[in-house]
Amino acid sequence: MRLLVSLTCLALAACPGADPGEFVLAGATMGTQYSIKLPYPGADPDAIEPEIEAAFADVNAMMSTYLPETEISRFNASDSTDWFAVSGAFCLSVEKALEISAETGGAFDITVGPVVNLWGFGPGDAVDEPPSDEAIAAAMAVVGYRKLQADCHRPALRKDVSGLMIDMSAFGKGFAADRIAALLDEKGFRNYLVEVGGELRLRGHNIRDEKWAIGIEMPLTDQRRPQTKVLVTDTALATSGDYRNFFVSEGLHYSHTIDTRTGRPVTHDLASVTVLDPQGYRADALATALLVMGPDEGLQFAEAENLAVLFLVRDDEGIRELTTPAFERLRAET
Repeated sequence: MRLLVSLTCLALAACPGADPGEFVLAGATMGTQYSIKLPYPGADPDAIEPEIEAAFADVNAMMSTYLPETEISRFNASDSTDWFAVSGAFCLSVEKALEISAETGGAFDITVGPVVNLWGFGPGDAVDEPPSDEAIAAAMAVVGYRKLQADCHRPALRKDVSGLMIDMSAFGKGFAADRIAALLDEKGFRNYLVEVGGELRLRGHNIRDEKWAIGIEMPLTDQRRPQTKVLVTDTALATSGDYRNFFVSEGLHYSHTIDTRTGRPVTHDLASVTVLDPQGYRADALATALLVMGPDEGLQFAEAENLAVLFLVRDDEGIRELTTPAFERLRAET
């Protein structure tokens, strides 16, 4: 799901539609779109464009399941349960993902790939009806973050069962936003907004020297309208929802968000979750985990962890908001 951030041009330049002094780079990466806004850049933005493109290409080469020669695709294709050599950067990203898997009790789980594919939400063919119980049980036999090991001193990964697969789709966009933010920091940019497929990483202020105004969508399938907005700086935001990627069979709605604890799409009334966290990869993964947990378990977890989270829940009267105290403190500053 996308947060409401406009793409104002397709090349790094002072765009006619942008505010004077604001440079915007936008394009395609990782099967989605990205946008980078640089208000009054203190460094030459043209000089950094090739490095930004190279950073996106590097993340894609690690995490894309749609390209056969990426690190993740080669690991997924291997039937071996021996240590599998990977780059240090990819190993560390998997290690971080496994930490979040443990933190959330498996609500976020990067080994969900076989079940995601079974339900038609992976790189293979889409489906128009749910799989059988037997097929779900077979896929679940090779799913579980505890069946995946990372040793980043080697660096290498190991699957405990043949057939285990990694799916970084609920981690990769936030991770990419972090990589671009780190590059911009290194090059001396002090104000920016990085958006990758709706996941955001922000620093400093916008062109009016104000905090960045971010609109959060209502969970609607037929239109795009803001539910609320926040003014933020020096943070990351990610939203996960059930209403952009799904199929309907015999009148039932099947979301792309799979609960690895059941092997089936989530069925509760939680429509979307927005998380703010200093790190994009954590915001991305936690948004998925909380969507899997649902409104009750998710809110309890978020409050216990002091997370800034907005839950949008469907009820008979429309959309109901649930928020954590950390999110309300943020909104009070808006």
